[in-house]
Parts: sequence; structure tokens; C-alpha cells
Amino acid sequence: MFRDLYKLEGLDLKYGVKSKLSDLLDEEVYRFIDSNIELNNKTVILDTDSNFSIDIIQDRVDTIINFKQLNSINRINKYFEAVNKKLNDGGLLLGCVETYSQRRERILKKHHPVISYPYYFIDFIMKRVIPKLKLTRKIFYFLTNNKNRAISRVETFGRLYSCGFEIVSEKKIKNLLFFVVRKVTTPKYESEPTYGMLIKLRRIGKNGNEMEVRKLRTMYAFSEYLQGFVYQNNFLEIGGKFRNDYRVTTWGKFLRTFWIDELPMLLNWLKREVQLIGVRPLSRQYFEMYDEELKQIRTKYKPGLIPPYYADMPKLLPEIMESERRYFEAYEKNPLKTQWRYFWKVMYNIVVNKARSG
Repeated sequence: MFRDLYKLEGLDLKYGVKSKLSDLLDEEVYRFIDSNIELNNKTVILDTDSNFSIDIIQDRVDTIINFKQLNSINRINKYFEAVNKKLNDGGLLLGCVETYSQRRERILKKHHPVISYPYYFIDFIMKRVIPKLKLTRKIFYFLTNNKNRAISRVETFGRLYSCGFEIVSEKKIKNLLFFVVRKVTTPKYESEPTYGMLIKLRRIGKNGNEMEVRKLRTMYAFSEYLQGFVYQNNFLEIGGKFRNDYRVTTWGKFLRTFWIDELPMLLNWLKREVQLIGVRPLSRQYFEMYDEELKQIRTKYKPGLIPPYYADMPKLLPEIMESERRYFEAYEKNPLKTQWRYFWKVMYNIVVNKARSG
């Protein structure tokens, strides 16, 4: 795609940079850059997989362009954190990544189906399954140095949001996804990001304190950081779920259909962090959508393993909030009777009406 790309590194942007770029880059890539980035003498252009190339930038800059595929960069979040430090507030980062779907398309097109499908299956296990399992993750890193890794679009953007960026623009070009993101805050520096199959999610519990809810992963890694972005672009559909939520994997849809993803929450129940029947523990983003009165009522009680939502199946967010108010009104009058009544209503809807967690 790129011709003599190494010549870009260290290019003096004061002298004919646009003509230089147009000569060196694929035309569509150049147009994407030209439409999203104003090149100036505070722009740094790189083709590197090393954080050292970022660290040696002496002063803060307006823009960093790196043409090295994200798949080849070791410790991606550390790289994004390094970029964040070197950018001025509102500064831009341009990068590219080969996503899951693009990787699959490349592999299947490369060989005859007799070869390509077994090859893709092996690649799927080696590059997508083994790195996610705690027992095999270190072996994968040792053998590959974390290079040529498989990364989804959701994981890419989730990592960027967790490191203080927001999406400005994206475009698929020649089997790569190019993106431009803007620095909006400092990185979150998560010590234990949710990457494996068993995840811990921060949720609002009793007294407004954060608690860790255990679940089986049904979304791509780092998808939790995209909740605000998905809400802004997709809004809510029936049941309070996000419309067209592309963060959910195919395997995740299966787990949600049969409630398998909820089983680890039994640990929260055994630890008495949740009660059997009660409102669902919400993320901070979702919690902030509620009105102040209901927020205060919610935080007076423990959240529940089985939410009363499945007793009357409200459709939109205002109906969900009204459903919860009715539950709390009944609970405050007679907790035991309310729990008993809601339990059997929920069981009827799950068994007879096939209500599902997805």
C-alpha cells in the first residue's frame, strides 16, 4: 500500500509535505489524511511498532500519524498512553488496524478453500482463543512477542477510549481500518482490564458504592469503554438494550439466550453482595440515565441476581424506570411477599414466554 514509507519518518513538514505525502502514499489513504488532519510543523509522522519512537518526541505535538498496523504493536495500551502524553489537548492520532473480519477475508482469499478454511481455524484458535485464556496467555506472548495479533474493531476503539481518546473518523481502505481519534482526557490506567472469558464489571450497588459483578464475556474485549459512544450513536431499543449493539459477539448471543453468561453472578449472591430478586446492578453510564429520585431509591437496597424487569417486561427506558418504581413501592411495604410474588412471575416469563437475558 505504501511506497518508500520509511522516507516519511522525520519529514520536515514545513516544506512541501502534502506533495511528498501524495507521492509516497496510496491515493485513498492520502485523501483520508487530507480530509481529517491539518498538517503543520507540530505533526509527527512515523512507521513504528516501538514506544521508544513516541517517548523520544521532545515537545508536545498536535498530531501523531503512525502507519504501522496496530496488530504489530506490543502492549497496545502502553503505546496509546505514550501517545496521549505527547499530544496537546485535542490533539489527533491517526493509525490503522486489520480487524477480525478483514483478517478472515484476507486468509480465505489467499488460498484454495481446502487450505484456507483449516488455516483460518488454526489462526482463530492461536490468535483469538489462546491469548484470551489465562492459562495460555503467557505462552502466546512468549512465542509471538504479541505480534501479528488478531484485534476486533470494538477492541481497538475500546482501548482508545480507555486511554483518553474519542473517535473522529474511520474508514476501511485496502483491507485495513484507518482511524483518527482525538485526545479528550488522560488514560484510565486499568491495572486489570477485562480481557478474558470471565470478567469483572464495575456496577453501582447499595449506598451508591461500586461493586464488581462477575459474568462470562459476551462482548468483545474492552467493549465496556464504548458504552457512551454506542449510546450516542445507537440509542436504546425495546428492553433498554442498545440498538444494533455490535459489541456483542456471535458466541455472546448464544450465552445470553440461555442465561449462561449470568451464572458467575452466583458468586456475588453467595458473598451477599446481591439478593435473589432485585433491580439489575447498572454501569455508571446507564445509571446516569435514570432520574434523581429513582437513583436514590435504587441505592437504598442491594441489587438483585434476578431483576423484576422480567416480571412485566417493560419495553423502553421510561417504562423500565416505572416498572422499577412499582417494584420498590411493593418491596418497601412487604419485602418477603414482594420477593415471592416477583420470583414466580419471572420464572413464568422465562419458562413459558421464553424471556432471555440478551
